[in-house]
Amino acid sequence: MRLLLPFFAASAVLFAQGNPDWHREFPAFKIAGNLYYVGTADLAVYLINTPQGNILINTDFKQDVPAIKKSIEQLGFKYADTKILLISHAHGDHDEATALVAKETGAKLMVMDADVPEEESTARGRPGAHVDRVLHDGGTVELGGSKLVAHLTPGHTKGCTTWTMQVRDGARTLNAAIVGSPNVNPGYILVGNKNYPGIADDYVKTFAALKSLPCDLFLGAHGAYFGMKAKYDRMKAGAANPFIDPDGYKAYIAEREATFRKEWERQKQNPGSPAK
Repeated sequence: MRLLLPFFAASAVLFAQGNPDWHREFPAFKIAGNLYYVGTADLAVYLINTPQGNILINTDFKQDVPAIKKSIEQLGFKYADTKILLISHAHGDHDEATALVAKETGAKLMVMDADVPEEESTARGRPGAHVDRVLHDGGTVELGGSKLVAHLTPGHTKGCTTWTMQVRDGARTLNAAIVGSPNVNPGYILVGNKNYPGIADDYVKTFAALKSLPCDLFLGAHGAYFGMKAKYDRMKAGAANPFIDPDGYKAYIAEREATFRKEWERQKQNPGSPAK
Protein backbone atom coordinates (compact mmCIF):
# COMPACT_ATOMS: atom_id res chain seq x y z
CA MET A 1 0.00 0.00 0.00
CA ARG A 2 3.01 2.28 0.45
CA LEU A 3 2.99 3.09 -3.27
CA LEU A 4 -0.37 4.75 -2.83
CA LEU A 5 0.40 6.77 0.27
CA PRO A 6 2.26 9.71 -1.30
CA PHE A 7 -0.58 10.16 -3.79
CA PHE A 8 -3.14 9.92 -1.03
CA ALA A 9 -1.27 12.38 1.18
CA ALA A 10 -1.23 14.97 -1.60
CA SER A 11 -4.84 14.37 -2.61
CA ALA A 12 -5.94 14.47 1.03
CA VAL A 13 -4.45 17.93 1.46
CA LEU A 14 -6.15 19.17 -1.70
CA PHE A 15 -9.44 17.56 -0.71
CA ALA A 16 -9.25 19.09 2.76
CA GLN A 17 -8.70 22.51 1.25
CA GLY A 18 -11.77 22.04 -0.93
CA ASN A 19 -13.93 20.50 1.81
CA PRO A 20 -14.37 22.89 4.72
CA ASP A 21 -16.38 20.25 6.60
CA TRP A 22 -13.15 18.39 7.32
CA HIS A 23 -12.06 21.02 9.84
CA ARG A 24 -15.35 22.74 10.64
CA GLU A 25 -16.46 22.41 14.25
CA PHE A 26 -19.69 20.51 14.80
CA PRO A 27 -21.83 20.27 17.95
CA ALA A 28 -21.06 17.25 20.08
CA PHE A 29 -24.09 15.02 20.57
CA LYS A 30 -25.33 11.78 22.04
CA ILE A 31 -25.99 9.13 19.40
CA ALA A 32 -27.51 6.57 21.76
CA GLY A 33 -26.76 5.16 25.19
CA ASN A 34 -23.12 5.82 26.09
CA LEU A 35 -22.04 6.45 22.48
CA TYR A 36 -21.32 10.05 21.46
CA TYR A 37 -20.10 12.02 18.45
CA VAL A 38 -17.18 14.42 19.09
CA GLY A 39 -15.73 14.90 15.60
CA THR A 40 -15.82 17.66 13.02
CA ALA A 41 -18.55 18.27 10.44
CA ASP A 42 -17.25 15.30 8.42
CA LEU A 43 -14.26 13.61 10.09
CA ALA A 44 -15.93 11.33 12.60
CA VAL A 45 -14.64 10.82 16.13
CA TYR A 46 -16.61 8.70 18.60
CA LEU A 47 -16.51 8.64 22.39
CA ILE A 48 -17.73 5.71 24.44
CA ASN A 49 -18.24 6.74 28.06
CA THR A 50 -17.76 4.12 30.77
CA PRO A 51 -17.38 4.15 34.58
CA GLN A 52 -13.69 3.31 34.10
CA GLY A 53 -12.94 6.07 31.61
CA ASN A 54 -13.57 6.70 27.94
CA ILE A 55 -12.76 5.05 24.63
CA LEU A 56 -12.03 7.33 21.67
CA ILE A 57 -12.25 6.17 18.04
CA ASN A 58 -10.16 8.32 15.64
CA THR A 59 -8.25 11.55 16.27
CA ASP A 60 -8.41 13.31 12.86
CA PHE A 61 -5.64 15.78 11.97
CA LYS A 62 -3.56 17.46 14.67
CA GLN A 63 -5.28 20.78 13.92
CA ASP A 64 -8.63 19.20 14.84
CA VAL A 65 -7.62 18.13 18.36
CA PRO A 66 -8.70 21.42 20.02
CA ALA A 67 -12.18 21.00 18.52
CA ILE A 68 -12.32 17.38 19.70
CA LYS A 69 -11.31 18.44 23.23
CA LYS A 70 -13.98 21.14 23.19
CA SER A 71 -16.63 18.65 22.08
CA ILE A 72 -15.70 16.20 24.84
CA GLU A 73 -15.93 18.97 27.43
CA GLN A 74 -19.28 20.20 26.05
CA LEU A 75 -20.70 16.77 26.84
CA GLY A 76 -19.48 17.04 30.43
CA PHE A 77 -16.66 14.54 30.03
CA LYS A 78 -12.91 14.97 30.48
CA TYR A 79 -10.38 14.64 27.66
CA ALA A 80 -7.89 13.34 30.25
CA ASP A 81 -10.22 10.42 31.00
CA THR A 82 -9.47 8.88 27.59
CA LYS A 83 -8.14 5.42 28.46
CA ILE A 84 -8.24 3.61 25.12
CA LEU A 85 -7.56 5.03 21.66
CA LEU A 86 -8.70 3.26 18.48
CA ILE A 87 -8.72 4.10 14.77
CA SER A 88 -10.85 3.23 11.76
CA HIS A 89 -7.84 3.06 9.44
CA ALA A 90 -4.34 4.43 8.97
CA HIS A 91 -4.96 7.56 6.91
CA GLY A 92 -4.06 11.00 8.19
CA ASP A 93 -7.59 12.38 8.20
CA HIS A 94 -8.43 9.81 10.89
CA ASP A 95 -5.18 9.15 12.73
CA GLU A 96 -2.60 11.92 12.28
CA ALA A 97 -3.07 12.99 15.92
CA THR A 98 -2.95 9.57 17.58
CA ALA A 99 0.52 10.06 19.06
CA LEU A 100 -0.46 13.52 20.29
CA VAL A 101 -3.69 12.35 21.95
CA ALA A 102 -1.99 9.32 23.47
CA LYS A 103 0.76 11.53 24.92
CA GLU A 104 -1.68 14.09 26.33
CA THR A 105 -4.08 11.57 27.88
CA GLY A 106 -1.96 8.51 28.57
CA ALA A 107 -4.45 6.42 26.58
CA LYS A 108 -3.40 3.01 25.25
CA LEU A 109 -3.43 2.84 21.45
CA MET A 110 -4.85 -0.35 19.94
CA VAL A 111 -4.61 -0.94 16.19
CA MET A 112 -5.46 -3.73 13.72
CA ASP A 113 -2.33 -5.76 12.90
CA ALA A 114 -2.02 -4.85 9.22
CA ASP A 115 -2.20 -1.10 9.94
CA VAL A 116 0.40 -1.13 12.72
CA PRO A 117 3.39 -0.36 10.44
CA GLU A 118 1.66 2.75 9.06
CA GLU A 119 0.56 3.83 12.54
CA GLU A 120 4.09 3.62 13.87
CA SER A 121 5.67 5.14 10.76
CA THR A 122 7.41 8.50 11.13
CA ALA A 123 7.09 9.31 7.41
CA ARG A 124 5.54 12.62 6.43
CA GLY A 125 1.89 12.77 7.46
CA ARG A 126 2.09 9.63 9.60
CA PRO A 127 1.58 9.79 13.37
CA GLY A 128 4.70 7.94 14.49
CA ALA A 129 2.65 6.53 17.35
CA HIS A 130 3.49 3.66 19.68
CA VAL A 131 0.93 0.87 19.38
CA ASP A 132 0.31 -0.63 22.81
CA ARG A 133 -1.84 -3.53 21.65
CA VAL A 134 -2.00 -5.22 18.26
CA LEU A 135 -5.53 -6.26 17.32
CA HIS A 136 -6.68 -9.08 15.06
CA ASP A 137 -9.88 -9.74 13.15
CA GLY A 138 -12.67 -10.45 15.63
CA GLY A 139 -10.66 -9.16 18.58
CA THR A 140 -12.45 -7.33 21.36
CA VAL A 141 -11.72 -4.16 23.30
CA GLU A 142 -13.43 -3.86 26.67
CA LEU A 143 -13.65 -1.13 29.27
CA GLY A 144 -16.14 -0.46 32.05
CA GLY A 145 -18.79 -2.84 30.77
CA SER A 146 -18.59 -1.75 27.13
CA LYS A 147 -17.23 -4.13 24.51
CA LEU A 148 -16.24 -3.32 20.94
CA VAL A 149 -15.45 -5.90 18.28
CA ALA A 150 -12.80 -5.16 15.65
CA HIS A 151 -13.74 -6.45 12.20
CA LEU A 152 -10.98 -6.47 9.57
CA THR A 153 -12.45 -4.80 6.47
CA PRO A 154 -9.34 -4.33 4.29
CA GLY A 155 -8.77 -2.76 0.90
CA HIS A 156 -8.99 0.93 1.72
CA THR A 157 -6.01 0.17 3.94
CA LYS A 158 -4.62 -3.24 4.74
CA GLY A 159 -5.87 -3.01 8.32
CA CYS A 160 -9.03 -0.98 7.81
CA THR A 161 -11.32 -1.72 10.75
CA THR A 162 -15.08 -1.63 11.16
CA TRP A 163 -16.13 -1.44 14.79
CA THR A 164 -19.30 -2.93 16.21
CA MET A 165 -20.74 -2.70 19.70
CA GLN A 166 -24.01 -3.18 21.48
CA VAL A 167 -25.40 0.03 22.93
CA ARG A 168 -27.92 -0.06 25.74
CA ASP A 169 -30.38 2.77 25.12
CA GLY A 170 -33.18 2.77 27.67
CA ALA A 171 -35.00 -0.55 27.34
CA ARG A 172 -33.41 -1.24 23.94
CA THR A 173 -30.15 -2.86 22.95
CA LEU A 174 -28.92 -1.47 19.64
CA ASN A 175 -26.22 -2.86 17.35
CA ALA A 176 -23.89 -0.06 16.29
CA ALA A 177 -21.67 -0.43 13.21
CA ILE A 178 -18.93 2.15 12.60
CA VAL A 179 -17.77 1.49 9.03
CA GLY A 180 -14.01 1.89 8.46
CA SER A 181 -14.17 2.64 4.74
CA PRO A 182 -15.23 0.65 1.66
CA ASN A 183 -14.07 3.38 -0.72
CA VAL A 184 -11.64 3.07 -3.63
CA ASN A 185 -9.74 6.36 -3.43
CA PRO A 186 -8.33 8.24 -6.42
CA GLY A 187 -4.98 6.72 -7.32
CA TYR A 188 -5.80 3.24 -6.05
CA ILE A 189 -4.63 0.42 -8.31
CA LEU A 190 -6.83 -2.67 -8.11
CA VAL A 191 -5.17 -4.71 -10.88
CA GLY A 192 -1.43 -5.36 -10.89
CA ASN A 193 -0.70 -3.55 -7.64
CA LYS A 194 2.81 -4.81 -6.79
CA ASN A 195 2.75 -3.37 -3.28
CA TYR A 196 -0.70 -4.73 -2.46
CA PRO A 197 -1.33 -7.69 -4.79
CA GLY A 198 -4.47 -8.81 -2.99
CA ILE A 199 -6.17 -5.43 -2.78
CA ALA A 200 -9.19 -6.34 -4.97
CA ASP A 201 -9.72 -9.65 -3.18
CA ASP A 202 -9.57 -7.80 0.12
CA TYR A 203 -12.34 -5.46 -1.01
CA VAL A 204 -14.44 -8.51 -1.93
CA LYS A 205 -13.89 -9.92 1.58
CA THR A 206 -14.76 -6.55 3.08
CA PHE A 207 -18.13 -6.32 1.41
CA ALA A 208 -18.96 -9.88 2.44
CA ALA A 209 -18.04 -9.00 6.03
CA LEU A 210 -20.00 -5.74 6.05
CA LYS A 211 -23.11 -7.45 4.68
CA SER A 212 -22.91 -10.02 7.48
CA LEU A 213 -22.91 -7.52 10.34
CA PRO A 214 -26.05 -6.68 12.31
CA CYS A 215 -26.66 -2.93 12.24
CA ASP A 216 -29.22 -0.71 13.91
CA LEU A 217 -27.06 2.40 14.37
CA PHE A 218 -25.40 3.20 11.03
CA LEU A 219 -22.16 5.17 11.53
CA GLY A 220 -18.80 5.52 9.80
CA ALA A 221 -15.40 7.17 9.59
CA HIS A 222 -16.86 10.13 7.68
CA GLY A 223 -20.16 11.79 8.50
CA ALA A 224 -20.92 11.83 4.78
CA TYR A 225 -21.12 8.03 4.77
CA PHE A 226 -24.29 8.03 6.85
CA GLY A 227 -25.78 11.48 6.19
CA MET A 228 -24.76 12.76 9.61
CA LYS A 229 -25.60 16.44 9.20
CA ALA A 230 -29.10 15.85 7.87
CA LYS A 231 -29.79 13.23 10.54
CA TYR A 232 -28.51 15.53 13.27
CA ASP A 233 -30.88 18.27 12.09
CA ARG A 234 -33.78 15.82 12.14
CA MET A 235 -32.86 14.68 15.63
CA LYS A 236 -32.66 18.27 16.91
CA ALA A 237 -36.09 18.90 15.40
CA GLY A 238 -37.50 16.13 17.58
CA ALA A 239 -37.57 13.18 15.18
CA ALA A 240 -37.18 9.63 16.44
CA ASN A 241 -33.48 8.73 16.48
CA PRO A 242 -32.54 8.97 12.76
CA PHE A 243 -29.21 7.24 13.35
CA ILE A 244 -31.18 4.02 13.77
CA ASP A 245 -31.06 3.28 10.06
CA PRO A 246 -30.53 -0.40 9.16
CA ASP A 247 -31.97 0.11 5.68
CA GLY A 248 -29.62 3.04 5.08
CA TYR A 249 -26.69 0.83 6.09
CA LYS A 250 -27.67 -1.90 3.64
CA ALA A 251 -28.21 0.59 0.83
CA TYR A 252 -24.86 2.26 1.47
CA ILE A 253 -22.93 -1.02 1.43
CA ALA A 254 -24.72 -2.13 -1.75
CA GLU A 255 -23.94 1.16 -3.51
CA ARG A 256 -20.28 1.10 -2.45
CA GLU A 257 -19.88 -2.50 -3.59
CA ALA A 258 -21.40 -1.72 -6.98
CA THR A 259 -19.04 1.25 -7.36
CA PHE A 260 -16.03 -0.90 -6.43
CA ARG A 261 -16.97 -3.65 -8.88
CA LYS A 262 -17.48 -1.15 -11.69
CA GLU A 263 -14.02 0.33 -11.06
CA TRP A 264 -12.50 -3.14 -10.77
CA GLU A 265 -13.94 -4.14 -14.14
CA ARG A 266 -12.67 -0.90 -15.69
CA GLN A 267 -9.17 -1.59 -14.41
CA LYS A 268 -9.27 -5.18 -15.67
CA GLN A 269 -9.75 -3.70 -19.11
CA ASN A 270 -7.04 -1.09 -18.48
CA PRO A 271 -4.39 -2.71 -16.23
CA GLY A 272 -2.28 -0.22 -14.34
CA SER A 273 -4.84 2.55 -14.75
CA PRO A 274 -5.53 3.98 -11.29
CA ALA A 275 -8.92 4.99 -9.96
CA LYS A 276 -9.91 8.57 -10.69
